Amino acid sequence: MYPEEICKPMREDLTSVGFVELKNPEEVSKVLDSNEGTVLLMVNSVCGCAAGNARPAVKMSTTFSKKPDVFATVFAGQDVGATATAREYMQPYPPSSPSIALFKDGNLVHFIERHHIEGRPAQMIAENLEQAFNSYC
Repeated sequence: MYPEEICKPMREDLTSVGFVELKNPEEVSKVLDSNEGTVLLMVNSVCGCAAGNARPAVKMSTTFSKKPDVFATVFAGQDVGATATAREYMQPYPPSSPSIALFKDGNLVHFIERHHIEGRPAQMIAENLEQAFNSYC
């Protein structure tokens, strides 16, 4: 497990723009079991592609005109139970950190895996999210 002092700035990178941290399985289930509305859930990570690509992209997505009702995050390698529970909702996709999932009315409708994040600029990932928001939000 990563030390909190390392993860704190990476957590604040998202909470500073309105993301809600889900730190245990119960919090994840409460948010994702909702049968109404949309939720963007990012599996945050200490890796470089989270810092350089995924977090900047999801931060951009908070400014779009159409956007989810809730922006939430779990932290892989630290919020172990919350991350494991979130990944159950993301099946059939294999565990991926970082990753970005969009849920509508309790169903997974869009998913961006790590291999779609690595090597892609944040703007491209944000445009992918904007298209998904326009379709589902």
